[in-house]
Amino acid sequence: MDYGVLVSLLTGLALAAPWPAGIELNYPKIGIKLVILVVLGGVLGMSNARQRKTGQDVARPLFYSVGALAFTAAAIAVLW
Repeated sequence: MDYGVLVSLLTGLALAAPWPAGIELNYPKIGIKLVILVVLGGVLGMSNARQRKTGQDVARPLFYSVGALAFTAAAIAVLW
């Protein structure tokens, strides 16, 4: 999952980079997706720390929140 967050960050930066001069970017959308990505990274960091500390599987609420955040980011990318 850590690599997924990293790939999401890199592809988001590549798509949001204003390389073509004539294209107007949707900055609120980029900002919201960045906030979701930061929260997603925090949740993944917490789940990895708990897993290393206890040696058990990731807690269900953390697992489901990662899935919900990833789905939300994808839905924003497609529908907005």
